[in-house]
Amino acid sequence: MSSLFCCDTIKPYRPQYLSHQSKFDNFMSWGSFPRVSLVKNNDKASRDFSQVAPSYAVQLVKQANHGPLESKRYFIPTDSTEVDFVEVTEDDLIQANFQKVNTYKNFKCQTHNKFFEVNIYQKDPVNAHHWRANIARPAVSIDL
Repeated sequence: MSSLFCCDTIKPYRPQYLSHQSKFDNFMSWGSFPRVSLVKNNDKASRDFSQVAPSYAVQLVKQANHGPLESKRYFIPTDSTEVDFVEVTEDDLIQANFQKVNTYKNFKCQTHNKFFEVNIYQKDPVNAHHWRANIARPAVSIDL
């Protein structure tokens, strides 16, 4: 288990109001320090996208400021109220056909010299009848 953020002093970096603002607000409210999370490998039901049917997913990228990536974590809302989230794997998002949306927010912690990027993923709007899992393009290879 590890906490999502390093402390409670993170601040928005170059804040802007976005069309997906409520999704960011819901996630940041839920994930505020000292929230901890982990992927429960034995609890497939909590990550069964056919039962949960999330409308979006959140990617949290943590890195040292101007340094290497420390982690990439993914979360989905547990229900339509979007007040609780559960951590999922990148493979879960690939299997559910989620794609990165061109919307993000950045946060910075001056105390620990950490930088956080929060991205939104949504289902790819293609015909699911003709879709197949494209494992040739995992998010780690397309995220810049």
